[in-house]
Amino acid sequence: MAEGYRQAEGRFGAGLLGGDAILRHLDILAAEGPGEPLGLVLGSGFEAAPDLMRTIAGRHRLLGAGPDCVAALKDPFALAALCRAQAVPHPAVTRDPVPDRSAWLLKRAGGSGGTHIRAAPGGPAPPGAYFQARAPGRAVSLAVLADGAAIRVVGVTEQWSAPSPLRPFRYAGALERAPHEPPVLGAELLATMAAGVACLAAATGLRGLASADCLVDGRDWWLTEINPRPGATLDVLDRRRTPLLAQHIAASLGRLPDPEPAPMDAAASEICYAASGYAPMPPISWPDFVRDRPRPGTTVARHAPLCTLFATGPDSAATRAMLRSRAAELRTLLALTEGHP
Repeated sequence: MAEGYRQAEGRFGAGLLGGDAILRHLDILAAEGPGEPLGLVLGSGFEAAPDLMRTIAGRHRLLGAGPDCVAALKDPFALAALCRAQAVPHPAVTRDPVPDRSAWLLKRAGGSGGTHIRAAPGGPAPPGAYFQARAPGRAVSLAVLADGAAIRVVGVTEQWSAPSPLRPFRYAGALERAPHEPPVLGAELLATMAAGVACLAAATGLRGLASADCLVDGRDWWLTEINPRPGATLDVLDRRRTPLLAQHIAASLGRLPDPEPAPMDAAASEICYAASGYAPMPPISWPDFVRDRPRPGTTVARHAPLCTLFATGPDSAATRAMLRSRAAELRTLLALTEGHP
């Protein structure tokens, strides 16, 4: 669907992105366009590489959070200090050995997707990692648009995990309830959480579409992290009259769009992880509800993300049931494909 593309090099999420190659590819794409590029939207993978973001920003306008904002929000100790200053509840963090390892998690600074989260080991945190205190509650995320000073809440999603033996907190999916259902958050709690996120956004100059991941336990809540970019809930929430990418661009340029009503149904997406490895990926006639499809001939490692499933329904229960049905249908399709190379 794009007029041109280049495949990036390096290891995304580890700060090893092949910066020179990325800059060269971006310059070529910019030159191939019909006019001056409006700007560049960065997705996941750059949180651990703010220096590369600064270099890119010196050549192309960034539509979204700038490198200093990303560095402040994705540095666990800088974020913890910001939360203390703004009275936003946030789990304690440390690099020092923790006395009760069962009460702490090990995370990688700048990590995303939950695959980097482990139970805390003994001793100090390894280089590039830190300990975060466990907090109770269910996982919810506030999607917001920010213009550098204020925010507007786009929607609230519920999230769940797909644990594996080595990755117990691996992200699975998210759901936006239908408007006629009981809200995920009460009005008072939502207002309190949004006010806290707004303080952090103003303090860091956050721009564009972002998400604030939180844990909620009754009236108590904790902000665990802010993802200063379009995130995994984009598909679920991108069902308003104006595309969310257009709203992201407008907010990045300093214009917060007016709120738009949510659709009347619920929607959910879920990542399907490969139960076995594919080397190479065979041709598959994917159902329409499958997104992020791997190309035939590429390699998909076991337990790596294979594709994304999407479903809508009249309410949350029906939508989750539809996801389970589609996951079963996909497993059958993959089994048949594996049996007939």
